Formats: sequence, C-alpha cells, structure tokens
Amino acid sequence: MIRERYKIVRILSMSEDYILAEAVDIQDRETPDCLINLYGGELLHRYGRIYADLRPEQCTSFQRAFLEDITLAAVFSNCREGMTIDQMFFKGDKWNWPERLEYAELLLHAALLLEEAPPEIGCAALRSDNILFPYYRRAVELRFAVIPMGEVNRRELALMAGDQVRKILPGRISAPDEELAFRRQLSLFPSMVALYSAWREAKGPIQAGYEEWDSKNLIKKGITILKRVWKRRGSK
Repeated sequence: MIRERYKIVRILSMSEDYILAEAVDIQDRETPDCLINLYGGELLHRYGRIYADLRPEQCTSFQRAFLEDITLAAVFSNCREGMTIDQMFFKGDKWNWPERLEYAELLLHAALLLEEAPPEIGCAALRSDNILFPYYRRAVELRFAVIPMGEVNRRELALMAGDQVRKILPGRISAPDEELAFRRQLSLFPSMVALYSAWREAKGPIQAGYEEWDSKNLIKKGITILKRVWKRRGSK
C-alpha cells in the first residue's frame, strides 16, 4: 500500500531505480485502476523536475506525483484492455484502407495532444507496447508507462509517431502514390504539429487514390499493379 491509498495489484516492470506497477486507488470508486511509475536514485531528481512542471492540460491521463520516502511516485490513469499496435498491424494483416486511414488519424491525433507534454513523457507513451487499441470500440489509447529513456526532444516525438504510423500505412501494392509520398516524408518533420498538418493535407488525396483503385475492374487493377511495380523499382 502506498500512502494508505494505492494498493499495488502487480509489478509490470522493474529495473535499476525504476518500477512500473498497476494499482487500485481505494479512494476512487469510479475509476480506481491506475498506473504508478516509481523512480529512485539518480532518476528521482531528473523526473522530479519533469513532473513538477507537468500541467494537467499537457497530459489528461496524469493524476499526481508525490514523494514516498526516497522514491518519486507518478500516478496515471490506466488502460489495460486492448491490442498493442504490433498485434493489430503486421505483415499479412487484413485491415482495409478506410480502417487504416481512420486508425492513422486516431494515432496521429493522440500523438499531437502530447506536443506540449515533456518529451520524456510523450515519447515513452508512443512506445509500441504503450499504444493500445480497445477491443470493443474504434479508438487509440496511450498507456503512460513512462519508462526512463535517454535524452529526447520534441522532434523525437514526431519521429516516433512517424515510425508507428508506418505500421498502419504499410505502402502495399494497392496503396496510391500519395501514401508512399507521405511515408517518405515521415522522418523529416521537426514537430508533431508539422507532421499532423502534413497528414491532414495528404489524407484526402490518399483516400481519393484508394477510391480510384476500388473503381477499377480486375484487368485494370492488374495493369495498374504492373505500372506501379515498374515505377517504384525505377525510383529506388
């Protein structure tokens, strides 16, 4: 029990100076499940400064941070049910293009909301095992297992978001050139604002490209595939 309020349910991760635990807030009857990040040693001072400056509007899942003996505890709302991004999107998965565009929008919007949060928190939330897709509704939820990372900045947030959205938009042979062009830009954006703005501009042309593909008969699709293979091999 931490502060006679948080009952530890299980330890999810443990390393030097860091513990991640699922807990229950016995004072909260509506949403008692929470995630507690515990920092000690040299991490205490570093993350103490980060959480001290964190404002509620920068991360709505953040609840509070406090000292417990010689340990810093940071409490976040917990989301436990869902599939990780690597479980959802993989080579050979069966998602159609409207679903992919919707999930790409949901992920990039969730990442955009982290733009003003400290990059140590935002980047940790975009790790593959922290991006969850609930089982029974179309949504993206971020789990704030804020595992210690090296030095990161706001550009790292955009780079990580770009790496993750590549999994949703894999650039398969049926993908229009507009999707491939967007994928090629993903390592160039200096911030999430710039990345999301580019996505909003690219989304319409990508959708139009897929709609054109769907309108073709089997023979025309075969011809289009041959042209794309030739063109894309030539551009490498």
